[in-house]
Amino acid sequence: MCLLFRAFGFMHGIPIDADLVFDVRNLPNPYWDPKLRQFDGRDQQIIEFLEQEPLVQDMLKDIQQYLEKWLPSFEQANRSYMTVAIGCTGGHHRSVFISEALKKLFAEQFDNVQVRHRELPDL
Repeated sequence: MCLLFRAFGFMHGIPIDADLVFDVRNLPNPYWDPKLRQFDGRDQQIIEFLEQEPLVQDMLKDIQQYLEKWLPSFEQANRSYMTVAIGCTGGHHRSVFISEALKKLFAEQFDNVQVRHRELPDL
């Protein structure tokens, strides 16, 4: 199964190709720290900020457990791909961080795990 994590900003709408959508707007937002605003969820400053927050760790663990429980049944139903959308307000910090973390967590369980950040320019 191909597993795609798609980070997005709710202010730009939910991705129409999403099979599952998780809302992380309740997590602490690095945007409100002027020193962090310029970075995104792939940058070390944001990673460190979010990794120290217990709510972020709880959310990440809950999403991981949900997917570990339910993805096998989608595979058994002959699904060849799943798009899991992770949304925050602007799609730059929290959703990007969570999507990247989930990619790392699921990379060993699935042959093809990808991440796309809709609101960020491609690298």
